Amino acid sequence: MSAHLTRRSLIRGITAATVVASLATGLAACGGDSDAATSTDAAKAGEVVIGRVANGAAQQTTIKVSEVKAISAELPATIRKSGNLEIGIGALPAGFPPLAYVGNDQKTLTGSEPDLGRLVAAVFGLKAEVKNSTWENLFVGIDSGKVDVAISNVTDTEERKKKYEFASYRQDNLAFIVPKKSTWNFDGNYENLAGKTIAVGSGTNQERILLEWKDKLAKEGKKLTVKYFQDSTSTYLALNSGKVDASFGPNPGFAYHNRQVANTPNATRTAGTYSGAGASLQGLIAATAKKDSGLAKPLADAVNYLIKHGQYAEWLKAYNLSNEAVAKSQVNPPGLPLDNS
Repeated sequence: MSAHLTRRSLIRGITAATVVASLATGLAACGGDSDAATSTDAAKAGEVVIGRVANGAAQQTTIKVSEVKAISAELPATIRKSGNLEIGIGALPAGFPPLAYVGNDQKTLTGSEPDLGRLVAAVFGLKAEVKNSTWENLFVGIDSGKVDVAISNVTDTEERKKKYEFASYRQDNLAFIVPKKSTWNFDGNYENLAGKTIAVGSGTNQERILLEWKDKLAKEGKKLTVKYFQDSTSTYLALNSGKVDASFGPNPGFAYHNRQVANTPNATRTAGTYSGAGASLQGLIAATAKKDSGLAKPLADAVNYLIKHGQYAEWLKAYNLSNEAVAKSQVNPPGLPLDNS
């Protein structure tokens, strides 16, 4: 994710209102500023349990995946011999469901990002060692060799390529969320925002994009009203009461909220997505390793194996993130340009 705006907007979009009371104790267990204790996958050999102890953020699914020797042979010898893949997650202090947070057993790091790490490790024939830290220490861990790879919603940027190499695995998308009964859809066209009132977080990447659309519409003699609220709880209250037509924010947070309120009178749905990188580039989330580590290609090959054999689609579906699927994992694909990273 983008270091200065997108990560902050992600946390705003995912936490306050969408973390229901049943998750509170689990998230509290993720507190602190230093690296958390290592959390490992307890599934049987050849199986990865997706959404284990996810407490409603995912539909728990057991996926079969075993070592692919042609891919594991590509790994640096030191990693192969260790028997472990050290995976960094930057989810301290509070976590950000559905991507990464402490589960309802108050100790297991769960979420879509750790689970993808476990799937990739299984393709390598390695044990997944998932280590939780603050966002800043995530990159310190890569730099120091404490972790082999970060799988933690990191956006591929040209600035980061100076120090890191990437294997993409998910689209970096923003989304519009509306009441389920609403018939409005974004359809990728800012013209459809004319006459609407849209909530957005102040100082975020999505605010910048929304205000650009507002200016374009104004030049066409059309009005877009932008509303700001102190937190996600207030935003969802405004959405439920009809004070705003939609809210614009990080897609994963809205996917999580949709699942949490699906069987309530305040059910919501996603009414369209938009690249977090803007109109000219599809933003990509990527597994991140130290530059010249030799890890990007085997990571991409592992993800592509999972895509080809269906486990990747099962993983995304379990977390209600199918709308962020990529057709292929790429090594160091075009990232956010230097003037926007």
